[in-house]
This record gives sequence, structure tokens and C-alpha cells, in this order.
Amino acid sequence: MNIIINGGSRGIGREVTLFLASDVSHQILVTGRDEKSLRDLARECIHENVSYLKFDLALFDDQADAFKDHVYTRFSKIDILINNAGALIVKEFMNISNKEARVMMETNFFGPASIIKLLKPIMAKGSHIVNISSMGGVQGSSKYRGLSFYSSSKAALATLTECLAEEFSEDLIAVNCLALGSVQTEMFEAAFPGNKAPVSAEEMGEFIGYFALNGNRFFNGKIIPVALGNP
Repeated sequence: MNIIINGGSRGIGREVTLFLASDVSHQILVTGRDEKSLRDLARECIHENVSYLKFDLALFDDQADAFKDHVYTRFSKIDILINNAGALIVKEFMNISNKEARVMMETNFFGPASIIKLLKPIMAKGSHIVNISSMGGVQGSSKYRGLSFYSSSKAALATLTECLAEEFSEDLIAVNCLALGSVQTEMFEAAFPGNKAPVSAEEMGEFIGYFALNGNRFFNGKIIPVALGNP
């Protein structure tokens, strides 16, 4: 399968890449903001089936042409797209700047939406788009101080999932959203310092990879909570 993973330089995205790259039949393009980490990740994949591209979703409009050229040169079709990239700035609503808020909205919502629009023409029939959201973006879930824009951006991504599943149904492209709970990553530690998550990045990466490969057989247009507790 031809697979694109956004936000793979560390944490969950890195573990998703490692899991999927263990199958030699997969060809993977992983993006992220940290080029050195991406290079190290590609070298770690023993089947040499991972390439990388430095890409910042918050600057999508400035980098879109280079991204499109890279993808369309490497792949004639895409089977799986995993939108995992995320930005988190922990500040209460009245203290966060418009610039900081926009970075999160661009990275967590507008960027993934733009990626989907750009790649849709080469998404194969039977392909699967997996958007990685957060339990903070699920209505009725527990909410936490300092995460208003982060949670709102993830809620927007979840709703987009439902809308695109309907719009893409005639093309047989499934679109699902995994709303993650606590996972032991740098982002979790920034949001909840001193707390211990019940799930490791490796465990969650394996689950997301498995779901990306198989979830579209059973789900479409679903927002699926993946959480053991709060936060």
C-alpha cells in the first residue's frame, strides 16, 4: 500500500510509521517539522520503504506546491492517509494570542483539510483517510483549562470527518476519526505535567496502524473514542 503520514517525526506518528513500515509491501511518505528526526526515522526502517519530507502544516499555503510535486512524483495513487500532525500551546483562553491560536487551528484543522483536498484526486477506491483527533474535541467529554483552542481545533477535525465521509462515499473513500485519550507523549506531558498516561506511544501507534489498514472494512464517517480514562 501507498501511505502518507503527517506528523511522524516524534511520538505517536513516529510509532505509526515504524509499525506500518515493518511490512515490506508498504511504501510510506512521512512528513513533519523536524527534518533530522525524520531522517533518523527513515534510517531505522530496515526495509528502506520510508521517505520523508519536511513540512509544516501551519505554513501549508507556502509549502503546498512542493508537497504536491513530491507526492505526485512518488505515487500514482494513495491508499491510506493518516492526519496525525498536531500543535499544542497550553494557555487559558484570555491569555492566548491570536497568532498562537491560529497556529493550532492551521496545524490541527486547516492543514489536514488542505492535505485531503490536495490528495483526493489520487486517492484510490477503497482507500482510507484517518484523522487523529482528541477526546478534548468530543462533545460531552471532560474539558481542561488551557486547552480551549486545541480542543476546538480537534472538534473541527472530527466534524470534518463526518462531512467528508458523506461527500466521498460515491468514490468509495472511507473517512474516520480516532479521538485519542491520554498517551504518554511529549504533548501529553506539556498538557498534564506530572501525570502518567495509561498507554504508551508505541501501543497507540500500533493500534492506529492496524486501524488504518483494517478500520474502513467496518467504519465510515465515525468518531471513535480511544481512551481508558481522564484526562
